[in-house]
Amino acid sequence: MDELDILKKDWQANNSKDASKLTSQEIYPMMHKKSSSIVKTLYYISIAELLFWVLVNSIPYFYSEEYRAELADMYGNSAVILGLTIFSYAVILIFVYLLYKSHQSISVTDNAKRLMESIIKTRKIIKYYVIYNLVMAFLSMTFGLYYTIYENPEISQQFAQFSDKQMFIAMLVMVFATALFILVFWIFYRIIYGILLSRLNKNYKELKKLEV
Repeated sequence: MDELDILKKDWQANNSKDASKLTSQEIYPMMHKKSSSIVKTLYYISIAELLFWVLVNSIPYFYSEEYRAELADMYGNSAVILGLTIFSYAVILIFVYLLYKSHQSISVTDNAKRLMESIIKTRKIIKYYVIYNLVMAFLSMTFGLYYTIYENPEISQQFAQFSDKQMFIAMLVMVFATALFILVFWIFYRIIYGILLSRLNKNYKELKKLEV
């Protein structure tokens, strides 16, 4: 049980109006500190994720000629690859910046209403970012499968020899693989961001009680 829960129990156990006011004044700074700490953690996680994707994409690209050749075949030329890479990193950097601004906003606010607004804003930022990543994961998987089936000569020849039943089964497998891929991404973000967001939501609900 953390300090906030202990204070809440004391608050509920005490029927004195003056004591309630005092406890409310004590609870708000703690909730402010906890909310700021959560958003700060989200900010550091976003930086770690940015570094992770930079390494994942950069190491194979710079150390494998075969990987570069496959990307060139898939996207047509290096300019397209560069454009998509810049766009992807730009989105993550914007997300990191917005989280940083949210943390700054929460850190300096001294008003419960503004703190609640900052929490709502942070939740929306995380929500849109997760949706963006799930959509991009779906598009990447779909595009990769399309390229493998229709642009890879060896795979294309194999699919050309499939019967209708075999083609149907192959499509089911690909749909399942895509769904599994998206599910893994969703679980990853659910674990990484979901736990912290649930704590942030809890703080928001408690702040609403204090505002009543």
